[in-house]
Amino acid sequence: MTQDTTLANARLVLGTEVVTGHLVLRDGKIAEIGTGAAVPRGALDCGGDYLIPGLIELHTDNLERHISPRPKVPWPHGPAILAHDRELAGCGITTVFDALRVGSIPSGKARYKKYARALATELLDLRARDVLKISHFLHLRAEICSETLADELTEFTPEDRVGIVSLMDHTPGQRQFRDMDKMKAYVMGKNSLNDAEFEEHVARLRGVQARLGAAHEAAGVAACRRLGAVLASHDDTTADQVTTSAGHGVAVAEFPTTVEAAEACRASGIAIIMGAPNLVRGGSHSGNVAARDLAERDLLDILSSDYVPAALLMSGVQLGLLWGDMARGIATVTANPAQHVGLTDRGRLAPGLRADIVRFADLDGVAVARQVWSRGVQVA
Repeated sequence: MTQDTTLANARLVLGTEVVTGHLVLRDGKIAEIGTGAAVPRGALDCGGDYLIPGLIELHTDNLERHISPRPKVPWPHGPAILAHDRELAGCGITTVFDALRVGSIPSGKARYKKYARALATELLDLRARDVLKISHFLHLRAEICSETLADELTEFTPEDRVGIVSLMDHTPGQRQFRDMDKMKAYVMGKNSLNDAEFEEHVARLRGVQARLGAAHEAAGVAACRRLGAVLASHDDTTADQVTTSAGHGVAVAEFPTTVEAAEACRASGIAIIMGAPNLVRGGSHSGNVAARDLAERDLLDILSSDYVPAALLMSGVQLGLLWGDMARGIATVTANPAQHVGLTDRGRLAPGLRADIVRFADLDGVAVARQVWSRGVQVA
């Protein structure tokens, strides 16, 4: 017989409100929602903690950090995937779109080689063997300023669970890297380049973009359609860039770097994703627009942990406090990302949806994940 799990005496974060009540989990789904502080016999007393849907992460580079924990230090993919999976579960993330870079520069001192296809194959194999704690999809970061993008995209098929393809252009002097001093510090530190080698690297990338940029952008858009994925832009800076993104069919804009770009996204009906670390730290590490500024202008729809998984829950709560509306803040890390990538079976607390649940306490503004369930099974 199926055994129910009842979570009681909790603050349930529903679509537009927070109510005291209980959840009943059965067969991997939410079976019942009730109100009141009563704790039925056999139920888990949550002691007034919050219960929210499992967090949905659309863009994280965390898996890349695990496969290369230090510059030029590779780590075995299988153990890296498992460690990444368990780290995210512990942070309350129950659905992740793992961002894998597609498009490489295979030569030169600041080279970076292809890895996405092999890593995706291993991840999907572990998923098929049911050893992963949370739900994984792929997010292909299509690097336009590269030498191999078109060929690497052909290695993926509609069976690969590719949910997002983002068009990324890291050509020096624009978008994320408009500030060349910040780019110089980042690239030279990461790759141990001297001044002459950095200048050579910049010239090389600009040449690659001039030669292949237009073809690679078209290849990224075509691959997205072939794979049935959601198309994203990355680091839009100007209204003209947003117009181009809209023309390609972009649905979500990752990390627009200016208010101008964010306002153009809103006018074009493109959902705006900002980095949770940007919000938690109080600003962009690249010197671009602050997530808080966009939130205060009502120009922020979704948060992404980007490079700090623990930041996702923290930032959702911070937005709830900033807006004076916890349900609205939590929606930026649950319902909103689910909606904009077409996941209709999760992201909200409602009967019949997946029992992906996070119990957390608010300790003086710091969100502490106490327990996490994925498909009704406790994973952290």
